[in-house]
Amino acid sequence: MAKFGYHGATAERIAEEAGMSRVTLHRRGVTKEAILAELSRRAIDSYRQALWPSLTAAGPGAERLRLALTALCEEAEANLSLLVALRTQTDALFHEPGPEAMTNSVFTQPLERLLRDGAADGSLRVVDFEEVATVLFNLVGWTYVHLRTGHRWKPERAIAHLVAISVDGLLPHVEEA
Repeated sequence: MAKFGYHGATAERIAEEAGMSRVTLHRRGVTKEAILAELSRRAIDSYRQALWPSLTAAGPGAERLRLALTALCEEAEANLSLLVALRTQTDALFHEPGPEAMTNSVFTQPLERLLRDGAADGSLRVVDFEEVATVLFNLVGWTYVHLRTGHRWKPERAIAHLVAISVDGLLPHVEEA
């Protein structure tokens, strides 16, 4: 799928890449949808593992959120070619069904927890945690993909700017004297 994109990954191409016939694929139940489902499962597992250290670390919520957003960028980097190839199919993976199509909670719940922790310890402002977690996931994840592929930024540069702007925008307001 990374090589041909979702629509270009025909049964013939999948069979050729796998070194078998289309008939063999069909008999084994290998479909484009099954491959996408497995890739999605692996990406979700990898994402959860990548964010786990930020969820279990000691320290203020703001710093742990920085760790989580950095991990989000690193996961996007690890799956960059696949994310680009599957752009037309990402709604099914990343969005919950429904009228507002919120981002799938498996991706936003870790960020929501860190936002709540940061608000509780005073290192972050109190916000609408669910909505801001959705904004953060999309802002950081998809902007990272764009900066890497459209602007050809190096990973370190994209991560530094995205994480700084995202977290700094959530810091408590300091009253000026």
